[in-house]
Amino acid sequence: QVQLVESGGGSTQAGGSLRLSCAASGFTASRYCMAWFRQAPGKEREGVATLDGRSNMFYADSVKGRFTISKDSAKNTLYLQIDSLKPEDTAMYYCAADLSTYCRWYEGWYNYWGQGTQVTVSS
Repeated sequence: QVQLVESGGGSTQAGGSLRLSCAASGFTASRYCMAWFRQAPGKEREGVATLDGRSNMFYADSVKGRFTISKDSAKNTLYLQIDSLKPEDTAMYYCAADLSTYCRWYEGWYNYWGQGTQVTVSS
């Protein structure tokens, strides 16, 4: 049974950093596509970063240079390091996975989702 459990969200000021974690169970995270999405109030959910089973990483233009996606094979965990936070990064952040090697940007690709972790950035 696949499960994804996010943690690490919180409230911080602009310019700060957070590291989000997504503990995976029921599959080997390093072998498959995993991603982070976010949804701000009143907006649609959007892809933030993907990391596939071949270690290819892709980022949304809005977060390039500030966000870093990674996996820890020993812990079977996906991470999102967020630096230089901006108020517009305020959103619920979701971890997603699909048991495919490669990722896609659209949320319909992903069969498994975590419950989300809230990130709030004040100016």
